[in-house]
Amino acid sequence: MGRFLIILGLVIVVVGLSWPLLQKLGLGRLPGDIAIQRDGFRFYFPLTTSIVVSLLLSLIFWLFRR
Repeated sequence: MGRFLIILGLVIVVVGLSWPLLQKLGLGRLPGDIAIQRDGFRFYFPLTTSIVVSLLLSLIFWLFRR
């Protein structure tokens, strides 16, 4: 359990530090992400981005298990 939490923490740090680079590549504004803007109101739900990140994390964790 401790090893898992350390790896998870490192993954979160790496993603946090590389987030500006990922935004330049288009991650965060993919087709399928829901963005609603009105006067004085902004709603953003990154549906497609969440699915892509989930798939990547699943692949990384699957590789660590092997």
